[in-house]
Amino acid sequence: MLDPELLERITARRAQLDELEEQLANQLAEVRAERDELAVAERVLERMSGQLAEERASAGPMPGQVGGRAVMLIPHRESGVEEDSLP
Repeated sequence: MLDPELLERITARRAQLDELEEQLANQLAEVRAERDELAVAERVLERMSGQLAEERASAGPMPGQVGGRAVMLIPHRESGVEEDSLP
C-alpha cells in the first residue's frame, strides 16, 4: 500500500520541478536569442569599422587655392612638426 502523504509530496515536488524546468527553458531561449543578437551586432561593428577605416584612408585633406596654386591649407599632423610649418 502506498503512503498517501508520501505520494502527495512526490506529486508536489514533480510539479515544482516541471515549473522550474519551464522557467529554465525560457531563460535559456532568452540567453540564446541575446547571444545571437550580440553576434550580429559584432559583425555589423566590424563591417562598419572597416568601412570607416577605408573612408578615412581615402579621404585626404583637400588642397586649397592660393595665388592660383594648389596648396595644403593645413598640413597633415605628424610628430615633430612645429607650428612654423603652417603656411
